[in-house]
Amino acid sequence: MTTDADRHAAKMAKKKAARDKIMATKTDEKGLVIVHTGKGKGKSSAAFGMIFRCIAHDMQCAVVQFIKGGMSTGERDLILSRFQDICAFHTMGEGFTWETQDRKRDIVAAETAWAKAKEMISDDSYKMVILDELNIVLRYNYISLADVVEMLKAKPRDLHVVVTGRNAKDELIEIADLVTEMTMVKHP
Repeated sequence: MTTDADRHAAKMAKKKAARDKIMATKTDEKGLVIVHTGKGKGKSSAAFGMIFRCIAHDMQCAVVQFIKGGMSTGERDLILSRFQDICAFHTMGEGFTWETQDRKRDIVAAETAWAKAKEMISDDSYKMVILDELNIVLRYNYISLADVVEMLKAKPRDLHVVVTGRNAKDELIEIADLVTEMTMVKHP
């Protein structure tokens, strides 16, 4: 007599065999370009989860924040107080674009942040770099999308780059290895 436990075990064994077959084809190890976009919450939070995983594994990493200004955030405060030796953190923005209301100033801040991001991406000691809210900068054409795409295509092979923000450009989605769209279902 076949029990529920037996059926479950057989089903899981079949799934495992299929999964093992798929994984056997995945032999190329490389850093990924990851994009978190969409109107839902959690894009930056998901990226910071990845940074904390790097920190836990003693991997050098970096964060460049393009929009968020000097406001205190839990992630930034924790990294700066406890993990500054392993995670470089650069808050380069002056706050949300609707707060500054100064396109020229926003462009200068974005260009400065992009220069820092390129420096971090080019440094092969890093294993992951977060470009927080880069999609917003690209949406408003504060920096060159072509330059960003070119830089991400030329990144060091082992580097993971995570880009966050709403409205990811199609060109960025095209070159990304992994794209997740956060969907808003309910927001207080």
